[in-house]
Amino acid sequence: MRKVVGIVCEYNPFHNGHLYQINKVKKKYKDSIIIACLSGTFTQRGELSVLNKWDKTKIALENGIDIVIELPYVYSTQSSDIFAKYSVSLLNKLYVDVLCFGSETENIDKIKEAAKYQVNDINFDIITKKYLSEGVSYPTALNKALEELCGITITEPNDLLALSYLKEIYRNGYFMDIYNIKRTSNYHDLDSNAKVVSASNIRTRLLEKKNIKDKVPNNVYELLKDKNMESKYFEYLKYKILTEDNLEKFVDVDEGLSTRIKKVINKSNSLDELIKNIKTKRYTYNKISRMLNHIFCSFTKEENKKVKYLEYIRILGFTDKGKNYLNEIKSEINLPILNKYNTKYDALKIEKRITDLYSFIYEDISKKEIQNIPIYIKENQD
Repeated sequence: MRKVVGIVCEYNPFHNGHLYQINKVKKKYKDSIIIACLSGTFTQRGELSVLNKWDKTKIALENGIDIVIELPYVYSTQSSDIFAKYSVSLLNKLYVDVLCFGSETENIDKIKEAAKYQVNDINFDIITKKYLSEGVSYPTALNKALEELCGITITEPNDLLALSYLKEIYRNGYFMDIYNIKRTSNYHDLDSNAKVVSASNIRTRLLEKKNIKDKVPNNVYELLKDKNMESKYFEYLKYKILTEDNLEKFVDVDEGLSTRIKKVINKSNSLDELIKNIKTKRYTYNKISRMLNHIFCSFTKEENKKVKYLEYIRILGFTDKGKNYLNEIKSEINLPILNKYNTKYDALKIEKRITDLYSFIYEDISKKEIQNIPIYIKENQD
C-alpha cells in the first residue's frame, strides 16, 4: 500500500545525512510520496539560510523529494512547539500517513511516553510553570516536570523536536505514524571530518573556507563551492536595536529584556557575542537568536496574533509523481493551495517583507518571491 511520508526540514544546507534519510524512507516505503515542509530564508534557531528557498527546493526535488511546501516564516522561526504545531498541521492537510524525523535516540518509546504525559496529565503545565517561576529556561522546566512526573529526561535537540512533533500528533488525534531515524552525526560536533556531518559542521567549514565536497551531494556542492557567506545581518540588526524605541513589541522580547539588549548592544562586536551578552539562565542561546531575528525582521506580537491559523498551503516545487498526487487530493484539501504569490494572506505579506530583507543583506531573491511558480522537475530527465 502506498504511503505518504512527511519530512519537516530546513536543509541549511542539504547534506549527506538528509540524503540518507530520504533513501531510508524509499527503502522502507516502496513507491511512497515524500513531502517536505521546508523553512525558507531563516531557520528555527533564527539563523540565516545559506541557500535561498528556491535553490533548496530544487536540491530537494533532485534528491528524491516529490513535493516541497513552505513552512512560513511566522511559524518557522518560533519555539519548537510552534514550529512543530504548524509544520505537522500542514503535512496533515496533505494527508501524510507517516512523519519521518531524525533523533539522537533510536528507541522512540521514551519520547512517546513523555509526549503522552504532556498532553494528558493536567499536572504537567502546573509543574512546568512552577519551575519557570524559579527562573530557569523552558527546556529546563520541561525536563524537570517530566522527571518529576514520569522519570524521563530529554535533552538532545532533535529528541526535543521529536517530542514536539509527537505532542501535536497526540493532541490533535492525527492519523499519522512515525518513523524515526537515529542520527549518524552529532549536532554539537563541528570538527568531525566524516562524510556524514551536521549542517552546523558544514556551515562552520564554509565560513573557514574548508572543503565540503565529500559531505554534500554534487548539486549542493556546485551551489556552495564559491558561495560568499558574508552578510550584513549583524550591522543592520545593531542599527535596528539602536533606533527602535520599543523592542518589546516584537515577538519573544519579554518585559525587561529590552533594557538588557540596549545595554549590551554597543559592547558586542558580533551576533554570537551579542547573544552571549544577553543570555541568562532563563533564556537559551537559541531563544535569544530567534528573538533578535524577530527584531531584525520587525515581526511584532500584533502581527503574530493575525497568523494563529493556517491560511494556505504554498507549493514551492514538485516532481511528476508529486504533481499527480496533488491532482488526486486537491478537491479534498480545505485550505487554498497557492502556486504563486498572493497579497491576500497576512502570513504571505510578511513572507515578502522577510524575503526583501534577506535579499538586502545576503542574496537578492526579491523578484523570485513574487514571480516564481513552483519548480517542476520532470522524472527521468537527463
